[in-house]
Amino acid sequence: MMLSPAHRFRDIERKPEYLRPEKCVPPPRPGPAGTMWFIRDGCGIACAVVTWFLVLYAEFVVLFVMLVPSGDYAYSVVNGIVFNLLAFLALASHCRAMLTDPGAVPKGNATKEFIESLQLKPGQVVYKCPKCCSIKPDRAHHCSVCKRCIRKMDHHCPWVNNCVGENNQKYFVLFTMYIALISLHALIMVGFHFLHCFEEDWTNILQAYGAAGRASVEAGASLRHTRPPLAGSPAECSSFSPPATVILLILLCFEALLFLIFTSVMFGTQVHSICTDETGIEQLKKEERRWAKKTKWMNMKAVFGHPFSLGWASPFATPDHGKADPYQYVV
Repeated sequence: MMLSPAHRFRDIERKPEYLRPEKCVPPPRPGPAGTMWFIRDGCGIACAVVTWFLVLYAEFVVLFVMLVPSGDYAYSVVNGIVFNLLAFLALASHCRAMLTDPGAVPKGNATKEFIESLQLKPGQVVYKCPKCCSIKPDRAHHCSVCKRCIRKMDHHCPWVNNCVGENNQKYFVLFTMYIALISLHALIMVGFHFLHCFEEDWTNILQAYGAAGRASVEAGASLRHTRPPLAGSPAECSSFSPPATVILLILLCFEALLFLIFTSVMFGTQVHSICTDETGIEQLKKEERRWAKKTKWMNMKAVFGHPFSLGWASPFATPDHGKADPYQYVV
């Protein structure tokens, strides 16, 4: 049977001489306590900035084009609170997903001293990453962007400029969920705006210019001395002109629809990966399952924390993943 490159590489890692601990320099000293995790990748930083810009653009259109000029006070207040709360939670989840260590393995720990400290029994095998010179825990994979091995790495997401791994998967799932919710909410509000305000805005301005034209012809005066009703009057639903309003709303519709589809798919695939306890990379590589099978509910609690609470929906609640398995480095 012909082996895939991935399988051949893992077979090489199983050979004792492949470890070659004498070739690894001692691991770097850990940074000061509280050091922020941040990946210095140009593409990822640009994608993160674009993400914030698009959310803030949606905020601007929803508030200043649809809600603030609306004559229905209760409608504006309720939808404004709901939309801003969801947008705040989405951006907070984005920050936590971007600035949380996803589960990086200590770099350069494949030293003779560390291997001896594992107290391996005869027949036990450890894996070494040749790129970052680290002893890899089971289910860890190397990320070429982060330049580290990440525990339970699912994928590297440029939109959060970070890997999605063991420690930040909760925040990434919340980010996709809240972005999908604000996208759906924005689409619903745009639909209501078109139904109740679009026809009225265009009718008012056309009537105003038509009346101005008739009056100028009758009086023999120039059209430039006649003005339509001021923007923002009670008869209008937007502080902007109807053409500008239509352009802003069409752009918002396109953005919201695109992100609703994208984040809904991502949210679904992440929840499926959590329930099956199989990361995206493990599914793509069709890796052999070497870990204990648990129930879907236990897998959810392993990611979002024990026990079930409102903290599952909060990006400010850090999940309790439990104690690390002392034998996670060996199989």
